[in-house]
Amino acid sequence: MAALGGANLIYGLGMLELGVTFDFAQMVIDNEIARMINRVLQGIPVNDDTLAVDLIKEVGSSGEFVTKEHTFKNFRKEQSQSKLLDRRMRDAWLEKGGKDLTARAYEEAIHILETHKPEPLPPGVPEKIREIVEEAEEEYGLKKK
Repeated sequence: MAALGGANLIYGLGMLELGVTFDFAQMVIDNEIARMINRVLQGIPVNDDTLAVDLIKEVGSSGEFVTKEHTFKNFRKEQSQSKLLDRRMRDAWLEKGGKDLTARAYEEAIHILETHKPEPLPPGVPEKIREIVEEAEEEYGLKKK
């Protein structure tokens, strides 16, 4: 709701206990929530294609839309696709191991920690950051002697 009201900062991702504790799984869960918030903020495009006016006329009030090409083409991009949330029926969920959200989040966090390769900073950026830090240290009397 705050994002819909114009707030542009989400504070506390990954934090537990009022920020005393940080948890990688919580960070992954919170990131997923932030992704969903960003999707909501994109809004709902309203035009002839998204409204499927022609298809509605074709199918009528007693038809179905599930098997139509338009539905297939659009439903995945409009429905939230989460790596963490499991929307399967309970029996199917149990068949696949029955892992809860926290277990899946820890697995994803470990995967990220083991495989992520950050993009290197562009040339000159580390030096510029060092320059900014040194200026601040000098300005506030924090320069190490």
